[in-house]
Amino acid sequence: MSNGVPQSPIDRLRAIMRQLRNPDGGCEWDLAQNFETIAPYTIEEAYEVADAIASGQPDAICDELGDLLLQVVFHSQIATDHGLFGFDDVATAISDKMERRHPHIFGEAKTNDVRVQWEQIKAAERDVDGPASALAGVALSLPALLRAQKLQSRAARVGFDWPDVEGPRGKIVEELAEVEAAANEQERTEEIGDLLFAVVNYARHLGVDAEGALRAASDKFARRFQSIEDRVGGNLTGLSLDALEAHWQAVKASERN
Repeated sequence: MSNGVPQSPIDRLRAIMRQLRNPDGGCEWDLAQNFETIAPYTIEEAYEVADAIASGQPDAICDELGDLLLQVVFHSQIATDHGLFGFDDVATAISDKMERRHPHIFGEAKTNDVRVQWEQIKAAERDVDGPASALAGVALSLPALLRAQKLQSRAARVGFDWPDVEGPRGKIVEELAEVEAAANEQERTEEIGDLLFAVVNYARHLGVDAEGALRAASDKFARRFQSIEDRVGGNLTGLSLDALEAHWQAVKASERN
């Protein structure tokens, strides 16, 4: 409450963060943080939102979105404390951007291809300070598969792309041969990277999100492996490979039934 007027939920959260960051009676840990130290938490919270969405549980999604919102408020308060910008600046900037990128909704523009218009506006924003690379804005900190797919998509927009799926499929075969021909660890590392990049490109041409596909495959492996542990009482040490394979196939069969 402030002067008898109820605070909005977002104002309450901002007030909490201001108090946590207050040198006079605030939280020692929160006061010690900066952009760099909490950046890993921001990334972690974004992943936890994705996990909650995958779980299909609305309460979990709500909870994790709150944790992610806290990160925005935290970064904004750090910026305020250093006289850089504030939460209102962040909200204003994204509001302006969304209105600018939707002229067919908030302006007079008309278009039959909203996606093309969106990309044209984004390109114009990148060119404000002079022509920018078509790859500008693809974050270095993105997960590797996601970054690869975004780089490929950006290159494709300017025509640097295979005309059909046969190109990336053939590239996988080519890169696999180069992995097998690699003479040392450095070459193998480089060629494995090229192979993964080619697989991501193949996925993109098939309309598959490589990051999501690998996440789903990893989840499936973990689920099946843990099912094997449950079948044998938890400890797989000492079981032969043939026995483990038999359990693996049994778990797979049970999932199909």
